[in-house]
Amino acid sequence: MQKPSLPKGTRDFGPLQMARRTYILDTIKDTFQLFGYQQIETPAMENLSTLTGKYGDEGDQLLFKILNSGDFIKDVSTLDLEKGSASVLNKVSEKGLRYDLTVPFARYVVMNRNELTFPFKRFQIQPVWRADRPQKGRYREFYQCDADVVGTDGLVCEAEIILMIRRVFEKLSLDDYSIKINNRKILTGISEAIGEEGKEGPLCVAIDKLDKIGWEKVKEELTLRGFGEESLDKLAPLVALESDLTGKIGFLRQFLKTSETGLKGVEELEQTFEILSQMGENLDHIDFDIMLARGLSYYTGAIFEVKVHHVAIGSVSGGGRYDNLTGVFGLSGVSGVGFSFGVDRLYDVMEELDLFPAESHTSTRLLLTYFDQSGFQYALGLLNQFRKAGIKTEIYPNQAKIQKQFDFANKKGIPFVGVCGGDEILSGGVSVKNMGSGEQQKLSVNEAIKLVC
Repeated sequence: MQKPSLPKGTRDFGPLQMARRTYILDTIKDTFQLFGYQQIETPAMENLSTLTGKYGDEGDQLLFKILNSGDFIKDVSTLDLEKGSASVLNKVSEKGLRYDLTVPFARYVVMNRNELTFPFKRFQIQPVWRADRPQKGRYREFYQCDADVVGTDGLVCEAEIILMIRRVFEKLSLDDYSIKINNRKILTGISEAIGEEGKEGPLCVAIDKLDKIGWEKVKEELTLRGFGEESLDKLAPLVALESDLTGKIGFLRQFLKTSETGLKGVEELEQTFEILSQMGENLDHIDFDIMLARGLSYYTGAIFEVKVHHVAIGSVSGGGRYDNLTGVFGLSGVSGVGFSFGVDRLYDVMEELDLFPAESHTSTRLLLTYFDQSGFQYALGLLNQFRKAGIKTEIYPNQAKIQKQFDFANKKGIPFVGVCGGDEILSGGVSVKNMGSGEQQKLSVNEAIKLVC
């Protein structure tokens, strides 16, 4: 008999995990809706032509490809096999599992542009798949919670992203974190300032790994990508720069004085901070990180990454502005900005910090129990009264010893048990036991409803 197993990087979620995940998702969804975002969904699979070329070379390698149905190798020739996998792929696979929600959203916008009202604010909560090496906090199947607005380049959108992140974290009782922010125009300006104009792509891919592999390894990678020693010497002071917000902006204004693009990025960040000030907001938890790159190639303006401190998990949220993404699908000139929460990583963080409220995993509020058939029939009559009052109620389905029914309630974490015995039947009420305190009271049904609520 075959032993059941799961693919690496995937997980089952039991009732406790699902209740906690729902608690996180409901908090995020409520915030998105508060800021005027509307929900959509897109298919789990997209045409590979939609996905490839949007995430950079490394991202393309992490796409899960789906074999064509039927005889998928019928069009593959010996010559194709000799040429290698690249020649074979387009003949055996036309579709892939989505890598993120942003590219499918861009495709959706282009296909539905005549029905949408711009600026269009959407949110999406769905799983994505990446053929990554599984490790703690990194899965091959995981949920993303995206919020994007397209059809405007107004920087109020960037400011509101910061506010949405802060609201979600406040609701989840996360208070020790940083919202790292930068601008890809600044990184373009840096590549120009160090004498490597046009190489902002390779620069971003390399320095995106700075926290993981360190500056020396990043230098090695940049050297392999054709960056000269003089350029790396010019870049080093930026990597080592430690200053407050004002100091960093002042340093950059001097460093990027020959780059119009770079200075534009600095200006956009300053305007975003000014918008927050005009909203009556402060800059708490905001960390202007000059070396923040985010490897995805479609970002063109502000970029965000959120990390919770003192946990063994990477970033839990990220995003940025993309001015050209819909252009590859035939709709140019549509600017967009958005971000995503990684709910799986948020779950791991909250579990590590023990932040889930006790009630987040409690489904049933009241269990009706009984001693015999007459008690069972009486409990059936009470069941709908409690449910109509909005109380999550269930009845023990089989006649069993009362202690077994109580044990069932304890194992499920049900806080109240309603006992339906002879006295309760005669009085038309119910005895309610608080499973936490052990206190038990004989009450009318209305009194029981008020107590359990």
